[in-house]
Amino acid sequence: MRQSSVRGDRFRRGRPDARELGWDDSLYEGGRPAAGPDPSAPGDGKDGSDGGPPDGGAPGPGPGKPPRRTGRKVLRWTAVTLAVLVLGGAGAGYLYYEHLNANLRKDALDLGAGGLQKPEPNAFGQTPLNILLLGSDGRNSEQNIELGGARQDADRKPLADVQMLLHVSADRSSMSVMSIPRDTRVPIPRCTDPKDGTVYRQSTGAINESLQRGGPGCTVATWKELTGIYIDHFMMVDFSGVVSMADAIGGVPVCVDKNVYSHDRKGHGSGLKLTAGTHAVKGVQALQWLRTRYGFEDNSDIGRAKAQHMYMNSMVRQLKAGTKLTNPAQLRDLAEAATKSLTVDEGLGTVKKLYDLGGDLQRVPTGRITMITMPWQYGPGGEYVMPKPGDAEATFALLRNDSALDGKDTKNAKKTPAPESKPSTPLDQLKVVVQNGTSSAVSGPVSGRAAVVQQHLAGLGYTAAGTDSTLIAQADTTLAYRDAAQRGDALALAKALGLPKDAVKESGAVSGLRLVVGNDWRTGSAYPKAAGGDRTDTADSAPKKAPESADALNGEDTKACMTVNPQYSFP
Repeated sequence: MRQSSVRGDRFRRGRPDARELGWDDSLYEGGRPAAGPDPSAPGDGKDGSDGGPPDGGAPGPGPGKPPRRTGRKVLRWTAVTLAVLVLGGAGAGYLYYEHLNANLRKDALDLGAGGLQKPEPNAFGQTPLNILLLGSDGRNSEQNIELGGARQDADRKPLADVQMLLHVSADRSSMSVMSIPRDTRVPIPRCTDPKDGTVYRQSTGAINESLQRGGPGCTVATWKELTGIYIDHFMMVDFSGVVSMADAIGGVPVCVDKNVYSHDRKGHGSGLKLTAGTHAVKGVQALQWLRTRYGFEDNSDIGRAKAQHMYMNSMVRQLKAGTKLTNPAQLRDLAEAATKSLTVDEGLGTVKKLYDLGGDLQRVPTGRITMITMPWQYGPGGEYVMPKPGDAEATFALLRNDSALDGKDTKNAKKTPAPESKPSTPLDQLKVVVQNGTSSAVSGPVSGRAAVVQQHLAGLGYTAAGTDSTLIAQADTTLAYRDAAQRGDALALAKALGLPKDAVKESGAVSGLRLVVGNDWRTGSAYPKAAGGDRTDTADSAPKKAPESADALNGEDTKACMTVNPQYSFP
């Protein structure tokens, strides 16, 4: 009766039923899908798909959402992840696939002018994947107003109150998720709204305000400027999407160490009410958990981020273990909810691309997933936070260099050092191309930087060095070489310049030695020692991990429990 009634409602609204569009219920007879990837897996980031449906029919849902229909201070990663995971197991016909594609909302990826370059592939042709996950506090739909309150804010431009970067390593062996508190004070670059051409001047403000300056593409530009990390994609999801998809998985276990009721006489709080212990939250209650600030730890955004990380970890464990996503009616509803609840960039603008994304995330073991909050400190007066000097940049550098935040990265942790390569080319015959990588939307480029360093190289005996006049943006100085035959020459050059050894990288994308002078070396002829302080000094040293101030949480931690603020506890 329920299914019939849902279908009837859809026809009355002029929307065809999923079965009319090719959904194949027979794929789900007997429980799990007859074919296709595990529906409990997370996603991929291959961007090169042609956008067509997979062979034999398309998958079920993908993310899509109205451009500013997102919920208040909520971790929309939940909806994002579910949407991607379900694509691995939902069966649908071609017409339904096209219907889901039409649901997806798309927006520009980057509204800034910084020009940060995508990292060169490693020796195996692999590159890391970075996706910015956003949640806004928009109120421009009745459902989102009902769930988020504050009807008076319906006409206000939304703020990006949840921001997380999902980093998947180049070899897809680990995943790191970094939150930045919404009140973090940062430089916001100049952004141009692609819809009406409005130009927003460069400024300094809370990072959540970046969404008001043309859309999610300005938030992407702000992250790139702050962290120096290239961002491949973004996803943004709304209140109603969180509720629908939280219902679909049947509840996610969370834990509180005391009874909690997130509500006070001043109207603060999400309304979450739980007794001490573990509970499976879903629907509106899951939304309340993800929104709760008053009631967890010090009643700040920092505690809320920690609760969101716990929820995400628990949800991923459930999905990878295999949960209730086998009911065809559930999957149809979830497909609709997922594709209507997300705004994505053009590079993720089809369910096929989202399906491909699911493949890479699925490969990451749960024990190699690390959730952190950007190391931070309070600013003067305590009204905002700011990146913690040293620790924040060290964390950004780990992600830029594709180092796992859990400290378990084995690619550099060799028990016996590799034999040192010897230089094979006379200095005056070694061809080196120097490129200026100091472009910055906030600081501006350093004109003539490549020529200055090229002249310094000539003074060291590298008289065959030349320059590439193309200006790019890159946080760290790097020296790329083509293959093992050039490694000795590259290491010798790095030593002559004082570069750390992790600046030296093998890449099939170059034909010879290429030195990119990054924003860590904007002045002088000698590489500044302080710039390399957070980088690996020797090629074979043990891997580093996120600093203690990042408050890391591992994906397999089943004992994590939120600390309840005594002011919001009850007997």
